[in-house]
Amino acid sequence: MCPRLPWTACLLRLTAFCIVFLHTAAYFGLTAKEPVALLPVSLAGDVQSGRGHLKQCEQLKLTRKQKRLCQREPGLADTLRDSVRLSLLECHYQFRSERWNCSLDGRGSLLKRGFKETAFLYAVSAAALSHSLAKACSSGRMERCTCDDSPDLENREAWQWGLCGDNLKYSTKFLKKFLGQRKTSKDLRARVDAHNSNVGILAVKSGLKTTCKCHGVSGSCAVRTCWKQLSPFHETGRLLKFKFESAVRVVSVTNSAMGETELVGPRRSSHAPRATDLVFLEDSPSFCRPSRYSPGTAGRPCSKETTCDSLCCGRGYNTALRLVTFSCHCQVQWCCHVECQTCIQEEEVYICKH
Repeated sequence: MCPRLPWTACLLRLTAFCIVFLHTAAYFGLTAKEPVALLPVSLAGDVQSGRGHLKQCEQLKLTRKQKRLCQREPGLADTLRDSVRLSLLECHYQFRSERWNCSLDGRGSLLKRGFKETAFLYAVSAAALSHSLAKACSSGRMERCTCDDSPDLENREAWQWGLCGDNLKYSTKFLKKFLGQRKTSKDLRARVDAHNSNVGILAVKSGLKTTCKCHGVSGSCAVRTCWKQLSPFHETGRLLKFKFESAVRVVSVTNSAMGETELVGPRRSSHAPRATDLVFLEDSPSFCRPSRYSPGTAGRPCSKETTCDSLCCGRGYNTALRLVTFSCHCQVQWCCHVECQTCIQEEEVYICKH
């Protein structure tokens, strides 16, 4: 698929392929309420017989090495699918009230540019894959990895009490093997993409915490079981959105002492961005009107008090009424049953004008 590209570029290309595949095949549930199935119905029997993951790997456009790793790792194809879904849902959630709302329309053109939005896509894609792999290990969905095996954790005790650490260490190591080692590149865009992908991985790592549980008579904590646990991905997404808001515009310069290119701010006095900063190369479009990057904001719902002014780009908004149903007049019946009536009321909605 991408044998000569840096591993971060390969990651996003694989993610972009999976998103398009799932979207066009109508298997992708964007509401997070429907089950997501990557395989056609005709493969259901193969899944039960244990051969399903082989055909899943065949369906993905992978390099020969990646395909071999995928076929040797039952559960990897499902994990790739889950990571794509996770990154897209989180991107939609974080930008639900923004002019660019992470729409699939125009994403191909967007990925060719150096906008802040492109930086976020690289970061959230890398973060979702890292998070999904670590969770797949601890949940037993990957056969070649298990709980976090940090030397300071009592893993046998963790298994005894049904607690299993998220294996982020294995996740990061496997990613480098699966996607290829990242190489130093003089190409500015490649360095920016690699930097932003690493920001996503570091964001997941920053949410890895040690959780402990005490065991003993009367809560004496005579025995303590500890394990590594990742924060919910919403927290990672929120952190990346914060980094998006404070992203640093960069240019490339050559370090005369080392002879290597570095990313620095646009001013001569600027220092190199931190490893945790999202970076971008060019100003973003307004996303107000349809373009090759987005469908625009016409027809988008907005909040009259908070988002309509920005989201509607000065075009104004239309007001409409809709009927909504909700539970009301609820009463507790003896002993443990709640009975409610269904009420209907009118609600104003605001839609950006064309």
